[in-house]
Amino acid sequence: MSALLEIDDLRIEFRLATGTVVAADGVSFAVEAGETLAVVGESGSGKTATALSVLRLNPEPPCVYAGGEVRLDGRDVLRLPEKELRRIRGNDVAMVFQDPMTSLNPVKRVGAQVAEVLRRHQGATRARARAAAVEALREAGIPDPERRAGQYPHQLSGGLRQRVMIAMALVGRPRVLIADEPTTALDVTVQARILDLLVGLQRKHGMAIVLITHDLGVVAEVADRVVVLRSGQVVETGDVVPVFEQPQEDYTRELLRATPKLERV
Repeated sequence: MSALLEIDDLRIEFRLATGTVVAADGVSFAVEAGETLAVVGESGSGKTATALSVLRLNPEPPCVYAGGEVRLDGRDVLRLPEKELRRIRGNDVAMVFQDPMTSLNPVKRVGAQVAEVLRRHQGATRARARAAAVEALREAGIPDPERRAGQYPHQLSGGLRQRVMIAMALVGRPRVLIADEPTTALDVTVQARILDLLVGLQRKHGMAIVLITHDLGVVAEVADRVVVLRSGQVVETGDVVPVFEQPQEDYTRELLRATPKLERV
């Protein structure tokens, strides 16, 4: 049986006035339904550009998909017309971005922003979309979701704003969730709650998660498999435990050594 999402020999180039920047150079990996795949690497390794390719969200131009395929259920997303892409976005694949304060519209109530996903991608009526938005906020662990739905992003804490982003991503019941550094700006306690939420929702709905992160502690906690990127290339991949316990590549060992550890004093 083929994987739900397959990225095969993907090459992404950003062709700028100053020259060509290669963001992905032969990247390949796959993820099954119900599985969490972590894509890790330092800043500039190509993690986010690769993730955005699944939804064709890299700006074209300057982005050019110079080779490879991104297959969802066997269909190459990179060759679909815009009309088909709109059906996939928010329905089959959704994304949680790393900075909810800049991703959310500051002058629009959060409930309306969640509801808009259903109205735009599924043609839901205003009433059905509003009810589904409140339920999505509740499922995302937001207390008193009816009241919170009427608030603006600046009235919510960082953790609640990230939960709103999760509600927006999941309200359409996607089969693949891409989470791009979903806990970066949050304190440790809130990070743990957000990760627990994602894992719980994955178990409930059976979706695949592609987790983009530089935090190997997060990977160890929630991921099944890991892909290590360096300068747009896959340097190591495999199940999390053997890769972390016996990494085969020097770059992976360097990343592991750079991870802060708690020690007794």
